[in-house]
Amino acid sequence: MIKVEQLSKHFGKTQAVDNISFEVKEHENLILLGTSGCGKTTTLKMINRLIEPTSGEIFIDGKDILEQPPEILRRGIGYVLQNNGLFPHYTVAENISIVPQLLKWDKKRIEKRISELLEKLHLSDDCRQMYPAELSGGQQQRVGLARALVADPAVLLMDEPFGALDNVTRSKIHAEFKVLDELKRKTIIMVTHDVQEAFELGDHICLMDKGKILQDGRPSNLLFNPANAFVQDFLQEQRLQLEFKTIKLNDIWRWLPILQKENKTKVLPADTDLWTGLEQFKFASSETITIHHDSETKSASFEQLMAAFYQYKKQQAHE
Repeated sequence: MIKVEQLSKHFGKTQAVDNISFEVKEHENLILLGTSGCGKTTTLKMINRLIEPTSGEIFIDGKDILEQPPEILRRGIGYVLQNNGLFPHYTVAENISIVPQLLKWDKKRIEKRISELLEKLHLSDDCRQMYPAELSGGQQQRVGLARALVADPAVLLMDEPFGALDNVTRSKIHAEFKVLDELKRKTIIMVTHDVQEAFELGDHICLMDKGKILQDGRPSNLLFNPANAFVQDFLQEQRLQLEFKTIKLNDIWRWLPILQKENKTKVLPADTDLWTGLEQFKFASSETITIHHDSETKSASFEQLMAAFYQYKKQQAHE
């Protein structure tokens, strides 16, 4: 859906982005991860031509983005800013309706779409006539997301979208983000410096440093097969928690015991991450959890899950 080839951006003698290439499949969420100044936001802005590249090519759905006017390109791309980018003197409804008005939608269609998005993003209809300053940070971020989604673009670009939120609000929005049907239909590129966020939301991560991509792959590839010492060191501090969130119960399935007898614990699908599986022991009085995979069911205690996890890690080390 998105193809970037040998893309560079120079500001005078500074190489902000240095000859990078990557591809994003349709309906995939790619994370550009790295510290401040590594070139990730500059890369994002080149994709919708807020910044013009020094060299290289960008294709969206097979079309060179330079072959159409920037304003037309941007109407087909949703864009979410870190600090939501809402116009302070516009109401919520007016903020959301900017792109549909440019596309000359009729008023009834705009109103219907706004109502639909407010409901999906857990915003009350009372918010419609409120101004951004009257909303909480989490509500403002949801309105910013609604504005990006309103015209149902195929591509969504997100620049540190949750960076300004407190940890509790961010965690709640992350959970909503993963299940929102509107987002499952999008091809997304998200910029973040938050490693946990990248691993929780990303299907695919490009880890950047000094304008270059140091490793491009699935979260598990970066964790278990780091390309170099920089990648390994970058993830080291949070490694155990990242492993718990990256490994799925079906990854450790072969080392889990077969269900001996039925129990009344909540049944988890096998594509649940290990972190969520372990969390069940905080909330349930049962000593085991039940996991369903295809037509088979297994149960495991906390100790058995951890033993399977270490067996999986042992296997990864030998591959």
